[in-house]
Amino acid sequence: MRICVTGASGKVGRATVEDLRAHGHEVTAVDLVTVREHSGPTVIGADLTDATQAAEVLAGMDAVVHVANHPAPDLVPPTRTFTDNVTMNFNVLNGAVTAGLSRVVWASSETTLGLPFSDIPPEYVPVDEQHYPRSTTAYALSKVVSEAMAVELNRWSQIPMVALRFSNVYEVHEYELLPALWDDIHSRDFNLWAYIDVRDAASSCRMALEAEVSGAESAIIAAADTIMTRSTRELLAERFPDVPVRRELGEFETLLSIKRARELLAWEPAHSWRDELAH
Repeated sequence: MRICVTGASGKVGRATVEDLRAHGHEVTAVDLVTVREHSGPTVIGADLTDATQAAEVLAGMDAVVHVANHPAPDLVPPTRTFTDNVTMNFNVLNGAVTAGLSRVVWASSETTLGLPFSDIPPEYVPVDEQHYPRSTTAYALSKVVSEAMAVELNRWSQIPMVALRFSNVYEVHEYELLPALWDDIHSRDFNLWAYIDVRDAASSCRMALEAEVSGAESAIIAAADTIMTRSTRELLAERFPDVPVRRELGEFETLLSIKRARELLAWEPAHSWRDELAH
């Protein structure tokens, strides 16, 4: 397919471009920040808060993987985070409808599920897609509003739109930082010690492009394990002893359920920090 990847200079964007090209797709990489190599520009510059520029980069595409947004709370003032993210998301999703693309895959967030859980514990674990919407920041609200937009735009157009609720994304070199966290149970309790390897985030984008879906769908994308060395049961018993546990858990199993991503997208995380730090 001819695929536009927005946010192509960021963590998930770079990995997604590489993954899609490795699987034979023709990729147009787009970002506000451009990167040049000896062969010329590898990333097309575009401000996606401008509807005209968004339409231009989508022209002639079969599908779009839209991961361009302010990627977290507090990077810019809340009003700008909300306004820019919602505007970018509308321009890309609506632009995909206008251009008649066959599929939209885009980056939502684990924050829509109620983070930080360190302030308000989850109602149950593992947290799944039904633990939604529970935004607590302008950033999370921008994703909730955008998921609602996707539902309506899909209803208008029948173009499948898949929102990927990414957990905290790690590149391989960042795993070296993890040992400093292991002695403090509070260090990562805000998202129940979840994470996602950037390579698995990229593969989830590809699988979402290929999956047999027809509506506006959403799926949590997280690693199969936690980022801690203690068992999941131990972490819960100490930090969230009153939170109901809905089923048996594996020794280090993630508390952000990836059951729906497995079923809907036929996606499976292939990477863990445990393998990388063991080398």
